[in-house]
Amino acid sequence: MATYLVLTNRVLNDLNEVELTSANFSSSRGVQTSVKNFVNRGLHDIYNELEELPSLHKESYYVTNEGQREYNLPSTDSPQSGDLNWRKIDWDTLYLKPNELITNGEFTSNINSWTTIAGAGSAAYNSGGNGRARLNDYAIYQSFSTIKNTEYRLQVKTFDSNSTGQALKIQVGTAAEGTQNLNTTLTVTDFGNGEILDTTFTATAQTSYVTINNTSTATNMDIDYVRISRNVMPQRLPFVSYDDWVRRFSQRDLTNLSSSHAEPEFAYKTQSGKLGLTPIPDRNDYRIVFEYWKEHTELSAHGDVPDLDDRYADLIVTKARYYAYQLRSDPEHASIALKEYKDGIKNLTNDIVIKPEYIRDLRVNLRNA
Repeated sequence: MATYLVLTNRVLNDLNEVELTSANFSSSRGVQTSVKNFVNRGLHDIYNELEELPSLHKESYYVTNEGQREYNLPSTDSPQSGDLNWRKIDWDTLYLKPNELITNGEFTSNINSWTTIAGAGSAAYNSGGNGRARLNDYAIYQSFSTIKNTEYRLQVKTFDSNSTGQALKIQVGTAAEGTQNLNTTLTVTDFGNGEILDTTFTATAQTSYVTINNTSTATNMDIDYVRISRNVMPQRLPFVSYDDWVRRFSQRDLTNLSSSHAEPEFAYKTQSGKLGLTPIPDRNDYRIVFEYWKEHTELSAHGDVPDLDDRYADLIVTKARYYAYQLRSDPEHASIALKEYKDGIKNLTNDIVIKPEYIRDLRVNLRNA
């Protein structure tokens, strides 16, 4: 998408006005400042008319607390994941997933939370992709809480940064490098694209350990993520009205006996604007996932870029030009620009269909849907 400077200069050029540069953009005056404002107004109009834009569509989640029925809805601050300056929550996409048990399993900015097992090489953070752990004849491990005799799902993504055919050793047991629950290897066969291990294991203790080990000194192995959760399918979490909750579930939930706590089956919005779950959660590790559309950010600096793709650049310029012609008291050209804008909005309307995450996930269970 074009920058704020480029969009502004496109309008100024159409008006035969002097264009701005990155050096004088912040000190603009007169019609130049007006056009800058019109670009933001045009952008704001697009967001209002096409509020469910794919580029603003995000996902976040809550982690439940055992015995807690109500949860504050997100404000401009994130609850537990994502950029939550939100303008609209999609209540039809609530679903329940088992919580991730590994801390910093995505390696977004470091390899902290992991303990190293020294070898001849090294273990370090690599900023490639969304963040990776890089191992060279080194191992890392982490402990996590489990329930004895319960099945868990483990996913590891890795790739060989130098050559194909290298194997990453993956172990799960009752101690670091333990193999009581899982002992396998992940071999990279497609250089540059990496490999994914998706398997299960059954825990034999209340605390388990996962160890990731590259025993080769010949090459680096980069790990994109390590994910472990209970091996249960995501569950659709239907949204019911507050009146339905009062009629069907309130007597049980307000009594709040621990014996009635269970896996949540429905969600509702309370009279005080909170998110309610019923039954009341019986665990601390349910993840309540929801999708939302975030609020757009107004452009300010010359290099700022709208949260839109290139298809929308012409619309922004056209609507800004409409406001500029209005300022010039030129109704004829303003009318032409407005028609172009409305036609463009109509043509792009079909591009804003979002498929909910619970449909995209092939492992989902549409229980109670």
